[in-house]
Amino acid sequence: MTLNDRVLRWMYKGGRPNAVAKAMNRFSTWTNALGLTSRWMVNLEVTGRKSGKTISQPMVMVKINGERYLVSMLGGDVQWIKNLRAANNEAVIYTSGRERVVLEDVPVAQRAPIIKEYLKHAPGARPHIPVDRHAPLADFERIAPDIPVFRVINAEQA
Repeated sequence: MTLNDRVLRWMYKGGRPNAVAKAMNRFSTWTNALGLTSRWMVNLEVTGRKSGKTISQPMVMVKINGERYLVSMLGGDVQWIKNLRAANNEAVIYTSGRERVVLEDVPVAQRAPIIKEYLKHAPGARPHIPVDRHAPLADFERIAPDIPVFRVINAEQA
């Protein structure tokens, strides 16, 4: 494991962002909103289930065969997924404009190729997902039950 990998794991120790990760996420959210990041980066906005406030965080969205996907690099026990569930899987994706979306759970049997593609575009996620991005698809199939994947659907089409 490289020093960079160790630092990235430290930033999310226990599956939660520390102060450094929170600051970097705020900066990334701001640069995403200005369109200064890669085409893979989006801001995901969900309503906090306790606070009721809009919570925005940077995410990598992958596109495969015309479909868009979000992957949880830290597994299923994370705040954004808990907030999403409380909001009936409704959220907002912000890139060049705001889009109301519904995030649909991808069945475990379909996740492996999406996770593999995700790791190509999300270097910050690589230390958190226990498979090398160049590994065969069978390795991704083994970890797929632990890595939530969501298909992004425009709310007007849902």
